[in-house]
Amino acid sequence: MPDALGPRLRAARMERGFSLRSVAEALGVSASLISQVEIGKTQPSVSTLLALASYLGVSLDELLGIQAGGSPQDAVFGHAGPELPDVQRAADNPVIEMENGVRWERLAAGKGGPADALLVTYEPGASSSIEGKLMRHAGLEYAYLIEGELTLNLDFDTYVLHPGDSLQFDSVRPHLYTNHGKSVARGVWFVFGRRAHNQGLPDAPRGEQVPAGMPASAVDVLRAMDDIED
Repeated sequence: MPDALGPRLRAARMERGFSLRSVAEALGVSASLISQVEIGKTQPSVSTLLALASYLGVSLDELLGIQAGGSPQDAVFGHAGPELPDVQRAADNPVIEMENGVRWERLAAGKGGPADALLVTYEPGASSSIEGKLMRHAGLEYAYLIEGELTLNLDFDTYVLHPGDSLQFDSVRPHLYTNHGKSVARGVWFVFGRRAHNQGLPDAPRGEQVPAGMPASAVDVLRAMDDIED
């Protein structure tokens, strides 16, 4: 997690007039966790960071200090400048590192494309939520595991995925990924139909009151990419 991410989260929260307690209650985490993330003493999980970004109404690019108009390697999860290249070299993949060894690399994607494409890596012991909470987001999720072993909790079912296994499900169903194995798990993910849905979601409120229908948990793991490609 970049050193400045915590302070940017704090600045976004204060700009909107939210207290630590109100944000923590809305996201279902402790105020202490939010405080530790803001001062850089701990890293958030995938679900916590994206819940914060969604609730505060900011993109990951904003949180990471990415300015519009950079090259692909200058942006995290997207490209705000000219046309994206037809071929994107591995060294140019925009990358973000999450809590306890979760890594997302944004693969080549044209402006307004139908899917979000990611190379996802889970180190041994890594999980999409250290709190063990299942997450939900709009879209249809497809994935192919390239190496390692990854456990998927989907609704009330548990699946252990091995190289060559693939999956697909409606991402509004509660799900959680965990690497219980002893080696790295890596696969390619595509999420379809998420962007149009997210365009209709309300912005984060500017005060303590949350309007009806406002998502207050990790409702969209990839929402932060949306504003960058429009």
